[in-house]
Amino acid sequence: MAVSISPTPVAAAAKPAPRRHDRRQSRDQRRVGLLMIAPAGVLLALFFFVPVALGFALAFTDARLISPKPLEFIGLDNFQRILDDPVFWKSLRNTLFFAAVVVPVQSGLALLLALLVNVKMRGTNIFRTLYFIPVVTSIVVVSILWRFMYQQDGLVNSMLHWATGNVVRVDWLNNTSTALPAIIVMSVWQAVGFHMVIWLSGLQTIPGELYEAADLDGAGTWDKFRYITWPGLRSTRTFILVTITIAALSLFTQVHVMTAGGPLDATSTVVYQAVRVGYQQQQTAYASAISVVFFLLVLTVSLIQRWLTRERNA
Repeated sequence: MAVSISPTPVAAAAKPAPRRHDRRQSRDQRRVGLLMIAPAGVLLALFFFVPVALGFALAFTDARLISPKPLEFIGLDNFQRILDDPVFWKSLRNTLFFAAVVVPVQSGLALLLALLVNVKMRGTNIFRTLYFIPVVTSIVVVSILWRFMYQQDGLVNSMLHWATGNVVRVDWLNNTSTALPAIIVMSVWQAVGFHMVIWLSGLQTIPGELYEAADLDGAGTWDKFRYITWPGLRSTRTFILVTITIAALSLFTQVHVMTAGGPLDATSTVVYQAVRVGYQQQQTAYASAISVVFFLLVLTVSLIQRWLTRERNA
C-alpha cells in the first residue's frame, strides 16, 4: 500500500517574515537614541551654529553693538575696509609669525620630551607630572605670572644677569622687537606638556617587537626613529599639527592679559583685533567681517595641513 506524503512549505519556512515586534523594538531604540543626543544637539545649535550664522550675516551689514538705528545691508563694504586697514594686516602678520614659530618649536619640543619620558626608568612619572602642570593651570594666571617675570626687575632679567653678567635690563613686553617673542616663549612653555602627552600616547601604541627586530638587525637610534617611530606616529602627527596650528592662530588671552596688543600693535592678532573692534569700539559688523576672514584663514590652513599629512598610498 503506497503512502503519499504531502510537500512541506520549505521555502516559506526558510525565509520567515520579519516580526512586527522586532520592527517596533528597532524604532523604539532609534527614538531613545535621538532623545539622548537631543540636549547636546540643542546646545550645539544655540551656542555654535546660530552664532556662526549670525556672524556671517552681520558681516554684510552696518550693525553696531549699541545703536538705535536699524540694520542696513551694505554688501562687501566691511571686507573692503579690511583691505584698507593697516592694523588688520599688521595683526595678520603677527598671527602668521606666531603660528610659524610656535607650531614647529612646540611640536618638536613636545616630541623630544615624550621620547625622553617614554623610557622605562625610575622618576619618569614625576617628570610627566611636572611638564603637565602648566597645562592644567589657568592661562590667565600663567600670563599674569609671566608678565611680572618679564618686567625690568623681574625674574627673567635677574636670571640673565646671573648667567651672563649683563647689566642691561630689557623691558620685554614694552619693546616692539621683543614683545611678541616673549609671548611665544611663554605660550610654548605653557602648552608643551599637553602635546607631550599626546605624542607619548602615540609612542606607546607602536609595537615593541619592531624595535626588538631592529636591534637584531643592528639598527641605530636614528634608523629606529626614522623607519619605526616616525611612520608609527602618522595619525598622532596629523592631530598635533592641526590642533597646534588652530590654537596658534587663535591667540588672544596671552595678548589681552600681557600687552593689550601693544606696544604699537606689535602683538595684536586677528582674534584680538576682532574683539577690540567689536567690543571696545562697538563695531559689531566690522568685527564679524574680521571673524569671517579668520574662519576662512583657519579653514584653508587646516585643509592644507591635512592634505600635506595625508597617508599616501605606495
